[in-house]
Amino acid sequence: MESLDIQKTKDNIAWVFPGQSSQKVGMGLDLLADPFAKARFQQAEQILGWSVPKVCQNKDKLYCTLYTQPCLYVVETILAELMRKEGSKPKLVAGYSLGEYAAMYTAGAFDFETGLYLIKRRGELMSCSPKGKMVALIGFEPDQLEQQILHTPNVWRGNDDLTVAIISGTCKAVESLLAKVEAKYVIPLNVSCAFHTPLMAAAAAEFQQILDSISFDSLEIPVLSSTELVPTVDTARLKKSLIQQIFQPVKWRAISISIANQGIKEVVEIGPRKDLTKQMKRICPSLAFTSISQRLSC
Repeated sequence: MESLDIQKTKDNIAWVFPGQSSQKVGMGLDLLADPFAKARFQQAEQILGWSVPKVCQNKDKLYCTLYTQPCLYVVETILAELMRKEGSKPKLVAGYSLGEYAAMYTAGAFDFETGLYLIKRRGELMSCSPKGKMVALIGFEPDQLEQQILHTPNVWRGNDDLTVAIISGTCKAVESLLAKVEAKYVIPLNVSCAFHTPLMAAAAAEFQQILDSISFDSLEIPVLSSTELVPTVDTARLKKSLIQQIFQPVKWRAISISIANQGIKEVVEIGPRKDLTKQMKRICPSLAFTSISQRLSC
Protein backbone atom coordinates (compact mmCIF):
# COMPACT_ATOMS: atom_id res chain seq x y z
CA MET A 1 0.00 0.00 0.00
CA GLU A 2 1.22 3.47 -0.85
CA SER A 3 0.98 6.14 1.82
CA LEU A 4 -2.04 8.41 1.91
CA ASP A 5 -1.83 11.97 3.16
CA ILE A 6 -5.13 12.19 5.02
CA GLN A 7 -4.57 15.89 5.72
CA LYS A 8 -5.43 16.71 2.12
CA THR A 9 -8.85 18.26 1.85
CA LYS A 10 -11.70 16.26 0.38
CA ASP A 11 -12.05 18.94 -2.31
CA ASN A 12 -9.30 17.46 -4.47
CA ILE A 13 -9.56 13.70 -3.87
CA ALA A 14 -11.70 11.08 -5.62
CA TRP A 15 -12.06 7.47 -4.50
CA VAL A 16 -12.52 4.80 -7.19
CA PHE A 17 -13.44 1.14 -6.76
CA PRO A 18 -12.53 -1.62 -9.26
CA GLY A 19 -14.90 -4.34 -10.46
CA GLN A 20 -14.84 -8.01 -11.33
CA SER A 21 -11.53 -9.46 -12.58
CA SER A 22 -9.63 -7.32 -10.05
CA GLN A 23 -9.95 -10.04 -7.41
CA LYS A 24 -6.77 -11.60 -6.05
CA VAL A 25 -6.23 -14.77 -4.04
CA GLY A 26 -5.53 -13.80 -0.43
CA MET A 27 -7.13 -10.37 -0.70
CA GLY A 28 -8.48 -8.98 2.54
CA LEU A 29 -6.86 -11.55 4.80
CA ASP A 30 -4.68 -8.95 6.54
CA LEU A 31 -7.89 -7.13 7.50
CA LEU A 32 -8.74 -9.92 9.95
CA ALA A 33 -6.28 -8.34 12.39
CA ASP A 34 -8.56 -5.30 12.66
CA PRO A 35 -11.51 -5.72 15.09
CA PHE A 36 -13.89 -3.65 12.95
CA ALA A 37 -13.01 -5.58 9.79
CA LYS A 38 -13.27 -8.92 11.56
CA ALA A 39 -16.76 -8.03 12.74
CA ARG A 40 -17.72 -7.02 9.20
CA PHE A 41 -16.53 -10.34 7.82
CA GLN A 42 -18.66 -12.12 10.44
CA GLN A 43 -21.64 -9.94 9.51
CA ALA A 44 -21.12 -10.79 5.85
CA GLU A 45 -21.02 -14.52 6.64
CA GLN A 46 -24.43 -14.28 8.34
CA ILE A 47 -25.88 -12.69 5.19
CA LEU A 48 -24.11 -14.85 2.61
CA GLY A 49 -24.01 -18.17 4.40
CA TRP A 50 -20.30 -18.55 3.65
CA SER A 51 -17.01 -17.00 4.76
CA VAL A 52 -15.44 -14.28 2.59
CA PRO A 53 -11.90 -14.82 4.01
CA LYS A 54 -12.13 -18.56 3.30
CA VAL A 55 -13.32 -17.99 -0.27
CA CYS A 56 -10.55 -15.45 -0.80
CA GLN A 57 -8.10 -18.30 -0.23
CA ASN A 58 -9.81 -20.59 -2.75
CA LYS A 59 -8.94 -19.64 -6.34
CA ASP A 60 -11.67 -21.75 -7.95
CA LYS A 61 -14.41 -20.15 -5.88
CA LEU A 62 -12.96 -16.65 -5.90
CA TYR A 63 -13.04 -16.56 -9.70
CA CYS A 64 -16.67 -17.72 -9.81
CA THR A 65 -19.10 -14.80 -10.28
CA LEU A 66 -21.36 -16.05 -7.49
CA TYR A 67 -18.51 -15.52 -5.00
CA THR A 68 -16.38 -12.89 -6.71
CA GLN A 69 -18.87 -10.06 -6.51
CA PRO A 70 -19.68 -10.30 -2.76
CA CYS A 71 -15.98 -10.77 -1.89
CA LEU A 72 -14.94 -7.63 -3.75
CA TYR A 73 -17.79 -5.59 -2.26
CA VAL A 74 -16.95 -6.69 1.30
CA VAL A 75 -13.20 -6.08 1.00
CA GLU A 76 -13.58 -2.72 -0.76
CA THR A 77 -16.17 -1.36 1.67
CA ILE A 78 -14.11 -2.43 4.68
CA LEU A 79 -11.07 -0.61 3.27
CA ALA A 80 -13.20 2.48 2.63
CA GLU A 81 -14.49 2.45 6.20
CA LEU A 82 -10.98 2.11 7.60
CA MET A 83 -9.92 5.11 5.54
CA ARG A 84 -12.82 7.14 6.89
CA LYS A 85 -11.83 6.15 10.41
CA GLU A 86 -8.40 7.64 9.62
CA GLY A 87 -10.09 10.95 8.76
CA SER A 88 -10.12 10.81 4.95
CA LYS A 89 -13.14 11.76 2.86
CA PRO A 90 -13.40 12.20 -0.92
CA LYS A 91 -15.01 14.92 -2.99
CA LEU A 92 -16.61 12.28 -5.20
CA VAL A 93 -16.61 8.53 -5.78
CA ALA A 94 -16.85 6.25 -8.80
CA GLY A 95 -16.76 2.52 -9.44
CA TYR A 96 -16.03 0.26 -12.37
CA SER A 97 -19.19 -1.84 -12.87
CA LEU A 98 -19.46 -3.89 -9.66
CA GLY A 99 -17.26 -1.28 -7.94
CA GLU A 100 -20.10 1.22 -8.28
CA TYR A 101 -21.83 -0.53 -5.36
CA ALA A 102 -18.88 0.09 -3.06
CA ALA A 103 -18.84 3.68 -4.32
CA MET A 104 -22.54 4.15 -3.57
CA TYR A 105 -22.16 2.57 -0.13
CA THR A 106 -19.34 5.01 0.58
CA ALA A 107 -21.55 7.87 -0.63
CA GLY A 108 -24.26 6.86 1.84
CA ALA A 109 -26.88 5.39 -0.53
CA PHE A 110 -27.40 2.28 1.61
CA ASP A 111 -25.96 0.44 4.59
CA PHE A 112 -23.52 -2.45 4.41
CA GLU A 113 -26.19 -5.14 4.72
CA THR A 114 -28.38 -3.70 1.96
CA GLY A 115 -25.44 -3.35 -0.40
CA LEU A 116 -24.31 -6.91 0.24
CA TYR A 117 -27.84 -8.22 -0.31
CA LEU A 118 -27.98 -6.41 -3.67
CA ILE A 119 -24.56 -7.73 -4.68
CA LYS A 120 -25.49 -11.26 -3.63
CA ARG A 121 -28.62 -11.21 -5.80
CA ARG A 122 -26.78 -9.50 -8.65
CA GLY A 123 -24.09 -12.17 -8.62
CA GLU A 124 -26.69 -14.96 -8.54
CA LEU A 125 -28.59 -13.58 -11.53
CA MET A 126 -25.48 -12.81 -13.56
CA SER A 127 -23.94 -16.22 -12.89
CA CYS A 128 -27.09 -17.84 -14.33
CA SER A 129 -26.83 -15.85 -17.56
CA PRO A 130 -25.80 -17.51 -20.84
CA LYS A 131 -22.16 -18.54 -20.88
CA GLY A 132 -19.82 -16.16 -22.62
CA LYS A 133 -16.27 -14.94 -22.90
CA MET A 134 -14.40 -11.70 -22.38
CA VAL A 135 -10.89 -10.81 -23.54
CA ALA A 136 -8.70 -7.73 -23.42
CA LEU A 137 -6.91 -6.71 -26.62
CA ILE A 138 -3.74 -4.61 -26.65
CA GLY A 139 -1.94 -3.41 -29.76
CA PHE A 140 -4.92 -3.49 -32.12
CA GLU A 141 -5.94 -1.37 -35.07
CA PRO A 142 -9.10 0.50 -33.94
CA ASP A 143 -10.85 0.78 -37.32
CA GLN A 144 -10.26 -2.88 -38.12
CA LEU A 145 -11.58 -3.93 -34.73
CA GLU A 146 -14.73 -1.81 -34.99
CA GLN A 147 -15.48 -3.09 -38.50
CA GLN A 148 -15.09 -6.72 -37.44
CA ILE A 149 -17.33 -6.18 -34.41
CA LEU A 150 -19.99 -4.72 -36.71
CA HIS A 151 -19.84 -7.78 -38.96
CA THR A 152 -19.63 -10.43 -36.22
CA PRO A 153 -22.94 -11.30 -34.53
CA ASN A 154 -23.10 -11.74 -30.74
CA VAL A 155 -19.90 -9.86 -29.92
CA TRP A 156 -19.57 -6.34 -28.55
CA ARG A 157 -17.07 -3.80 -27.27
CA GLY A 158 -17.33 -3.70 -23.47
CA ASN A 159 -15.42 -0.48 -22.77
CA ASP A 160 -14.27 2.81 -24.28
CA ASP A 161 -10.51 2.66 -23.66
CA LEU A 162 -8.41 3.64 -26.68
CA THR A 163 -5.49 1.38 -25.76
CA VAL A 164 -7.06 -1.70 -24.16
CA ALA A 165 -10.23 -3.02 -25.80
CA ILE A 166 -12.51 -5.31 -23.80
CA ILE A 167 -14.34 -7.71 -26.12
CA SER A 168 -17.39 -9.53 -24.80
CA GLY A 169 -19.82 -12.01 -26.34
CA THR A 170 -20.61 -15.66 -26.82
CA CYS A 171 -17.60 -17.97 -26.77
CA LYS A 172 -18.04 -18.83 -30.44
CA ALA A 173 -18.44 -15.20 -31.50
CA VAL A 174 -15.40 -13.99 -29.56
CA GLU A 175 -13.25 -16.77 -31.04
CA SER A 176 -14.52 -15.87 -34.51
CA LEU A 177 -13.61 -12.23 -33.98
CA LEU A 178 -10.14 -13.05 -32.67
CA ALA A 179 -9.46 -15.06 -35.83
CA LYS A 180 -10.10 -11.94 -37.92
CA VAL A 181 -8.48 -9.23 -35.79
CA GLU A 182 -4.78 -8.59 -35.35
CA ALA A 183 -3.64 -7.69 -31.82
CA LYS A 184 -0.29 -7.76 -30.11
CA TYR A 185 -1.74 -9.22 -26.92
CA VAL A 186 -4.94 -11.14 -26.23
CA ILE A 187 -5.64 -11.52 -22.51
CA PRO A 188 -8.55 -13.73 -21.39
CA LEU A 189 -10.50 -12.29 -18.45
CA ASN A 190 -11.47 -14.46 -15.51
CA VAL A 191 -15.23 -14.33 -16.06
CA SER A 192 -17.75 -16.90 -17.33
CA CYS A 193 -20.37 -14.63 -18.93
CA ALA A 194 -20.50 -11.86 -21.51
CA PHE A 195 -20.81 -8.93 -19.12
CA HIS A 196 -21.75 -5.47 -20.41
CA THR A 197 -23.56 -6.80 -23.48
CA PRO A 198 -27.20 -7.29 -24.50
CA LEU A 199 -26.79 -10.95 -23.49
CA MET A 200 -27.16 -9.73 -19.90
CA ALA A 201 -30.48 -7.94 -20.54
CA ALA A 202 -32.60 -10.68 -18.93
CA ALA A 203 -30.52 -10.61 -15.75
CA ALA A 204 -30.79 -6.83 -15.69
CA ALA A 205 -34.58 -6.98 -15.99
CA GLU A 206 -34.85 -9.41 -13.07
CA PHE A 207 -32.44 -7.38 -11.00
CA GLN A 208 -34.43 -4.21 -11.60
CA GLN A 209 -37.36 -5.71 -9.69
CA ILE A 210 -35.06 -6.31 -6.73
CA LEU A 211 -33.51 -2.86 -6.94
CA ASP A 212 -36.92 -1.17 -7.18
CA SER A 213 -37.88 -2.73 -3.84
CA ILE A 214 -34.99 -1.01 -2.05
CA SER A 215 -35.16 2.59 -0.86
CA PHE A 216 -31.89 4.49 -1.13
CA ASP A 217 -30.84 7.09 1.43
CA SER A 218 -29.78 10.63 0.56
CA LEU A 219 -26.18 10.71 -0.65
CA GLU A 220 -23.48 12.48 1.34
CA ILE A 221 -20.99 12.39 -1.57
CA PRO A 222 -21.66 12.69 -5.33
CA VAL A 223 -21.28 9.53 -7.41
CA LEU A 224 -19.93 9.51 -10.95
CA SER A 225 -21.51 6.64 -12.89
CA SER A 226 -20.63 5.24 -16.30
CA THR A 227 -24.04 6.12 -17.68
CA GLU A 228 -24.36 9.63 -16.21
CA LEU A 229 -20.73 10.78 -16.60
CA VAL A 230 -21.34 13.74 -14.29
CA PRO A 231 -21.30 13.60 -10.46
CA THR A 232 -24.81 13.29 -9.04
CA VAL A 233 -26.63 12.67 -5.77
CA ASP A 234 -29.87 11.81 -7.57
CA THR A 235 -30.61 8.27 -6.36
CA ALA A 236 -33.21 7.61 -9.08
CA ARG A 237 -30.64 8.30 -11.78
CA LEU A 238 -28.06 6.17 -10.01
CA LYS A 239 -30.49 3.26 -9.67
CA LYS A 240 -31.03 3.46 -13.41
CA SER A 241 -27.26 3.38 -13.90
CA LEU A 242 -26.94 0.22 -11.80
CA ILE A 243 -29.34 -1.52 -14.18
CA GLN A 244 -27.88 -0.17 -17.42
CA GLN A 245 -24.28 -0.98 -16.51
CA ILE A 246 -25.12 -4.70 -16.50
CA PHE A 247 -25.75 -4.76 -20.26
CA GLN A 248 -23.99 -1.63 -21.51
CA PRO A 249 -20.26 -0.88 -21.99
CA VAL A 250 -18.31 0.63 -19.12
CA LYS A 251 -17.13 4.09 -20.14
CA TRP A 252 -14.16 4.29 -17.78
CA ARG A 253 -12.16 6.52 -20.10
CA ALA A 254 -15.01 9.04 -20.06
CA ILE A 255 -15.30 8.70 -16.28
CA SER A 256 -11.57 9.34 -15.87
CA ILE A 257 -11.75 12.50 -17.98
CA SER A 258 -14.80 13.67 -16.05
CA ILE A 259 -12.99 13.12 -12.75
CA ALA A 260 -10.11 15.30 -13.94
CA ASN A 261 -12.59 17.97 -15.07
CA GLN A 262 -14.02 18.20 -11.54
CA GLY A 263 -10.82 19.74 -10.19
CA ILE A 264 -9.61 16.47 -8.68
CA LYS A 265 -5.87 16.34 -8.00
CA GLU A 266 -5.52 12.84 -6.54
CA VAL A 267 -7.32 9.57 -7.23
CA VAL A 268 -7.32 6.84 -4.59
CA GLU A 269 -8.05 3.34 -5.86
CA ILE A 270 -9.56 1.13 -3.17
CA GLY A 271 -9.26 -2.54 -4.04
CA PRO A 272 -6.93 -5.55 -4.29
CA ARG A 273 -4.97 -4.45 -7.37
CA LYS A 274 -4.04 -1.28 -9.26
CA ASP A 275 -6.18 -1.99 -12.32
CA LEU A 276 -7.93 1.38 -12.45
CA THR A 277 -4.78 3.27 -11.54
CA LYS A 278 -2.96 1.80 -14.56
CA GLN A 279 -5.77 2.82 -16.89
CA MET A 280 -6.18 6.29 -15.48
CA LYS A 281 -2.47 7.09 -15.58
CA ARG A 282 -2.63 6.64 -19.35
CA ILE A 283 -5.82 8.65 -19.71
CA CYS A 284 -5.12 11.46 -17.20
CA PRO A 285 -1.36 11.57 -16.54
CA SER A 286 -1.63 14.90 -14.71
CA LEU A 287 -3.45 13.28 -11.76
CA ALA A 288 -1.69 11.81 -8.72
CA PHE A 289 -2.59 8.25 -7.75
CA THR A 290 -2.64 6.21 -4.56
CA SER A 291 -3.64 2.57 -4.13
CA ILE A 292 -5.17 1.17 -0.94
CA SER A 293 -5.25 -2.62 -0.89
CA GLN A 294 -4.63 -3.47 2.76
CA ARG A 295 -5.34 -2.11 6.22
CA LEU A 296 -3.88 1.28 6.93
CA SER A 297 -2.19 0.63 10.24
CA CYS A 298 -1.23 -2.17 12.58
